[in-house]
Amino acid sequence: MEVLHEEMPFDLDFHPSSPLVVTSLITGELCLFRYGPESQPERLFSVKAHKESCRAVRFVDSGKVILSGSADCSVLASDVETGKAIARLEDAHENGINRLICLTETTVATGDDEGCIKVWDTRERSCCNTFHVHEDYISDMTYVADSNQILATSGDGTLSVNNLRRNKVKSQSEFSEDELLSLVVMKNGKKVVCGTPSGALLLYSWGYFKDCSDRFLGHTQSVDTMLKLDEETLISGASDGVIRLVGILPNRIIQPLAEHSEYPIEALAFSNDKRYLGSLSHDKMLKLWNLQELLNGPHVVNGGEPAESGSDDSDDDGNDDGMDVDMAPTSSKGSRSKKAGKGQSSSRPASDFFADL
Repeated sequence: MEVLHEEMPFDLDFHPSSPLVVTSLITGELCLFRYGPESQPERLFSVKAHKESCRAVRFVDSGKVILSGSADCSVLASDVETGKAIARLEDAHENGINRLICLTETTVATGDDEGCIKVWDTRERSCCNTFHVHEDYISDMTYVADSNQILATSGDGTLSVNNLRRNKVKSQSEFSEDELLSLVVMKNGKKVVCGTPSGALLLYSWGYFKDCSDRFLGHTQSVDTMLKLDEETLISGASDGVIRLVGILPNRIIQPLAEHSEYPIEALAFSNDKRYLGSLSHDKMLKLWNLQELLNGPHVVNGGEPAESGSDDSDDDGNDDGMDVDMAPTSSKGSRSKKAGKGQSSSRPASDFFADL
């Protein structure tokens, strides 16, 4: 199943209980689709949500609300039934918003082009945590519920661990040779895997974040997005347009699953029942793949690549750098996000979350 957008999409999310998927576009639009097993996705609405590019989108409030973040520094709550704006926070950040993730039923986190992370309490409609650890755009974030921490990657080449309970940066890695573009937590919380522009996957051991414990060189091009399939395997989306199944410890490319297009893959997401895998690319196409068919069927993609490469890391790491590392980066590569450049800074203070329209 596939649907062509008029402009390039940046992000997508599946509804937590209904067969709905939402996409956000470079034009600031939100598009909502209904999908089914035997039909092409049906566009339910397309609305102009933001003045500038809409880079991040998530369903919140049990799927009743669509939350979106934009390069115009705003966060918008839209009604899932009509697409109409419910509430808007005009100056959520001083710089364009690049990432948005859900933490709990009542909290979300946003990350911007200058490395600032904010946590919002949707009940109190206010910002409850702010972390200024990074010097470049926030490329990805994930929430670790057991320890109540946000892990974030940045264009400054570092990984950070941000403790919400203590409102402090608990650890930050040293600068890697590459920007860090994507991350997943694997191996029952023991490993953090980060994607890079060179195609290398960097593996960090939990509690030893100062430097990576292993580099896996299985991809030939930039790994822009990743999803954890289970504790042993992940699905990667690379700039060559290929979706791959990747094993972690032992590190290997298990198989290419599909080729979205010849253009970079911008985002991946699972449907709520994991029946479908959604992918977005610079070809402006949203594709919904039957996940079981991908995992079990034949895999024909352009270009050959080794079925297995890289080192087999073990969980026994010789690092002795502790987890509590409160440090500020001293330099930055100065690179910008693929999505950056459209955000405009604002010197106005952030108002209450979801200020009433």
